[in-house]
Amino acid sequence: MLARKSIIPEEYVLARIAAENLRKPRIRDRPRKARFIAKNGACNLAHKNIREQGRFLQDIFTTLVDLKWRHTLVIFTMSFLCSWLLFAMMWWLVAFAHGDMDASIECTTNSTKWTPCVTCVRSFTSAFLFSIEVQVTIGFGGRMMTEECPLAITVLILQNIVGLIINAVMLGCIFMKTAQAHRRAETLIFSRQAVIAVRNGKLCFMFRVGDLRKSMIISASVRIQVVRKTTTPEGEVIPIHQVDIPVDNPIESNNIFLVAPLIICHVIDKRSPLYEISAADLALQDLELIVVLEGVVETTGITTQARTSYIAEEILWGHRFVPIVTEEEGVYAVDYSKFGNTVKVAAPRCSARELDEKPSILIQTLQKSELPPKLPAETQLHEEKQLHTEEQLHEENQSLPHCAQSTVYNARGEPECL
Repeated sequence: MLARKSIIPEEYVLARIAAENLRKPRIRDRPRKARFIAKNGACNLAHKNIREQGRFLQDIFTTLVDLKWRHTLVIFTMSFLCSWLLFAMMWWLVAFAHGDMDASIECTTNSTKWTPCVTCVRSFTSAFLFSIEVQVTIGFGGRMMTEECPLAITVLILQNIVGLIINAVMLGCIFMKTAQAHRRAETLIFSRQAVIAVRNGKLCFMFRVGDLRKSMIISASVRIQVVRKTTTPEGEVIPIHQVDIPVDNPIESNNIFLVAPLIICHVIDKRSPLYEISAADLALQDLELIVVLEGVVETTGITTQARTSYIAEEILWGHRFVPIVTEEEGVYAVDYSKFGNTVKVAAPRCSARELDEKPSILIQTLQKSELPPKLPAETQLHEEKQLHTEEQLHEENQSLPHCAQSTVYNARGEPECL
């Protein structure tokens, strides 16, 4: 704007901008790899060029359940409307073939002149209303069947059977959509970030999992997989290579009791894909750790599964989760506001392999971060004792007589002035 007002020459402004652009370092970020599993558990996978689309119709029930809600509601509404219209057309044809369209025919079954197949069906609109009454079993009483036409009785039986099938299928689909297993997984939460720290003298990969509901997950188990792009010695490229890694669980059945948030631990040993990765190498790794929590819902008995993943940028080296379970008035309380909070702790920056080869690295790391010999409470107690001792000495000095020259003690131990 100053250059436009001719206060500063335009050539000077352009040269200044060019010089600033040259000074700024141009850093190109490493292209971010697309994650295989999103943080909310959704699979980041697109199916393309599927030629055999008819396979989805062979399992029509699962296809209906997998549809989105708006598509399911449209199919639910159209299935009833189409069945009502189809049988309305059949009722109209029955009435037309029997000659019941004459307006002079009375809407009663006691007429001696003419007995219709269905009373008061004289147009397509009345036939449509009668079709709804039959299939939904409303029965207003104005239109009813007679024993005059066997064909009409057959249509009535057929419509009842078709209506029951439609009700069973559509209501079953809606029930399955509302009671799907992944709905329960919405209250199973994982920590936003994972950590790597020392536990029991070993480097461990840890994350926290919790359940927000009071109803428990029965036989809950946790699995961890590492997904990375690998190349075989023969030159074959495997874009999604999955490797299972063990979970440290003292229980032999490998099930967890998820009554409160737990920290799931994986010991980085020789079997682990993270064995040769150090803190400096972690940011350069193109890997993704997928966590799968499976269990049976206590209230419904349906097996549910919750998923999440951690990429290299979401793993904190040298951190530990803060405790969130406390005992208050005889009840264990969980503070979910600190669910993902971590604190920085001492941890060697080398890989687990180097740590096994040189155990002294761990000792040196822990010695550097060692606390002072006295805890704050002990230090405070020591200072209080020292202050109390000084006060006693001061009181004893005050009790002595003030002599001009010197003080001596007699045989009874009392001070006297010379």
